[in-house]
Amino acid sequence: MIERRKSKKIRIGNAEIGGDALISVQSMCNTDTRDVKSTLSQINTLAEAGCELVRLAVLDMEAAQAIGEIKKKAKIPLIADIHFDYRLAVEAFHQGIDALRLNPGNIAKKEHIEKVVKLAKERKIPIRIGVNSGSLEKEFSHDKKYLADSLVQSALKHIKILENLDFDLIKVSLKSSDVLTMIEAYQKIAVIVDYSLHLGVTEAGTLKTGLIKSSIGIGNLLAQGIGDTIRVSLTDDPVEEVFAGFEILKALNLRQKGINLISCPTCGRCRIDLINLAKQVEDKFRNIDKPITVAVMGCAVNGPGEAKFADVGIAGGIGEGYIFKNGEIIKKVPEKDLLAELEAVIKSSSG
Repeated sequence: MIERRKSKKIRIGNAEIGGDALISVQSMCNTDTRDVKSTLSQINTLAEAGCELVRLAVLDMEAAQAIGEIKKKAKIPLIADIHFDYRLAVEAFHQGIDALRLNPGNIAKKEHIEKVVKLAKERKIPIRIGVNSGSLEKEFSHDKKYLADSLVQSALKHIKILENLDFDLIKVSLKSSDVLTMIEAYQKIAVIVDYSLHLGVTEAGTLKTGLIKSSIGIGNLLAQGIGDTIRVSLTDDPVEEVFAGFEILKALNLRQKGINLISCPTCGRCRIDLINLAKQVEDKFRNIDKPITVAVMGCAVNGPGEAKFADVGIAGGIGEGYIFKNGEIIKKVPEKDLLAELEAVIKSSSG
């Protein structure tokens, strides 16, 4: 049982972050925010995949003004990603944004910072301070040996600006593309402040490498009880980020959504197309509402015995397979019918 770090709870739209709230999974649109139709389509696709918050790039005033139309039909809370220009933050507030990702220290004039914070305070809109090793201020050391400390110092500088304006609806992230730097930075800030922490390995890479880096970095911190919301950054379809996020949480028994897939590595005993079948099962049931453990095993040696704790599963034979439930074989079917038969059993088991 993981004992989570105690953090201040904040609310972003209808989502609770920190405190005793479940760890949430978020992503970011890769569409042009000014293109309302395509952005809204991607947001709702992400929502259907289980995404609980989504961030939008706000590059200019046109993008900020598009938020209102997007907000009308979006199924999940929206976070505006804004850099340097306080006017974009002001407009995002007017358009009904749920939260900001904004480093106040990057806004040149004090009166502009004060205006943004005043509006955020009036509307109870949280601000995420997002420190990134790739865009660290010049005043902090960029030496890799001290990079984690620099990330913490930068975050604390931005936090202090908000606290001095009596604002505490704060979420913090300290991201790096270097996994060990990211882990060290979060460990250090976790004992300094009690604000909720958004975890992520930035610029993690493509689907395969990004999943490995993110699983190690995010998973390591979550196992220590650190982290309140996560994004798995991938050079891929954002839907894959959501799927990966839930898989990391499921592996640590922190969230249960969709199937928990158990599948064995292939070997010379296998006489069915196990690799393709396992991928089909994973894709078909990744968004199922109720948690269920599903096993896809290559032969009778591995299943159902080694998968006896699965709710339902398949054990391969020669051009055929066995469907089992709670460790007991319930029927034998031809290989071509395995997926359909498994689906029927899953549906009956999940209600």
